[in-house]
Amino acid sequence: MESPLVVVSYGVDADMKSANSRVLGDIARLVFAGELGESEREAAIVDADVLVSWGFEREVPAPTLAKLRLLQLLSAGIDHLDFTGVPPHVVVASNVGAYAEPMAEHVMAMVLACAKRLPQRQAELSRGEFDQRSLSLSLTGSVCTIVGFGGIGKATARLMKAFGAKVWALNTSGRTEEPADFVGTLEDLPRALAESDVVVLCLPLTRITRGLISERELALMKPRAILVNVARGAVIDERALYEHLRDNSEFWAGIDTWWSEPRGSGRFHTEFPFLELPNVIGTPHNSPLVPGVIATAVRRAAENVKRFLEGGELSGVARREDYMEGPRSDRSGAERDTAS
Repeated sequence: MESPLVVVSYGVDADMKSANSRVLGDIARLVFAGELGESEREAAIVDADVLVSWGFEREVPAPTLAKLRLLQLLSAGIDHLDFTGVPPHVVVASNVGAYAEPMAEHVMAMVLACAKRLPQRQAELSRGEFDQRSLSLSLTGSVCTIVGFGGIGKATARLMKAFGAKVWALNTSGRTEEPADFVGTLEDLPRALAESDVVVLCLPLTRITRGLISERELALMKPRAILVNVARGAVIDERALYEHLRDNSEFWAGIDTWWSEPRGSGRFHTEFPFLELPNVIGTPHNSPLVPGVIATAVRRAAENVKRFLEGGELSGVARREDYMEGPRSDRSGAERDTAS
């Protein structure tokens, strides 16, 4: 029997090609679409059993994907995917945990900078002010709620615990094997927000989680709480967050993902002047980017494909109904246990 055909649709360098071949070379026929002419490329995609893609719409034309069984994305977030272009029989999987460790480090850097008021202290020094009396916050004994307890959330929890924080975890099931002081679902979000000193958002953007944090949720949080978002900008209501930060100077936010992000060399802008506020730390959606991270992502995606082909448990399976228009389910079932 002929081996299944796995087509890698994104451009690869020698190391990425080697990583795919090491994992899948013995169990599949591997084709790298970037090495083919246009007609050969389209023919390979039409014939594929598995497609490994980064930007599905950009890399894949519009042939009939009748044979396709699995669409494995290289990205952890899949809100960019237009599910109407993916046949209903195709399983879609995100790249769970591929970027977890560097993103967790980024979260901790933001939390610590906010807690210790580092931007404010440096700004004061630059003005010739030497204030030794202002208090900063300690993570020891604090409560950190992690909304979205997949790969990123679990990696963040380990670091938070090392600083003496209590971890509250919110996910789909309300269960986890990772040590946590409290585990719940999004139904527990109001209570968690009220109890937390730190809130970290690392859940996927779905129809249900869009606008999850609005004026009402922000009002529940402690006056000196810290909110860090490494999920997607649209998980938070932009106006509500800006106004809350503007009106509550002791409330801090670390923002890595924005409501409007430029592509390529486009200019970055926000509807509200977040970066003029002294209680905001912003980064350009680069939390996963450290040396070697793409190689890790390529390998983990290939390993997931291998599990699929060998009949093992596939991770990061997306629910089509979370991303397509239709009846809205309740929030407790909205957050998938995946990295974002």
